[in-house]
Amino acid sequence: MHVGPYDDEGPVLAALHDEYLAAHGLRMTGLHHEIYLSDPRRTEPAKLRTVLRQPVRSASR
Repeated sequence: MHVGPYDDEGPVLAALHDEYLAAHGLRMTGLHHEIYLSDPRRTEPAKLRTVLRQPVRSASR
């Protein structure tokens, strides 16, 4: 779950891809996708909530 402006998602995804997956023995199996839970017309940017999902598989497979 990312909380904050949409423009701040890039570094979070980079950390997920470059650090978290390798540290947990995972590899990407497809493109990430985002689920927007907040309405940007009614929510201030600092409070926007977005689910960032990345399909993964064990790196040993």
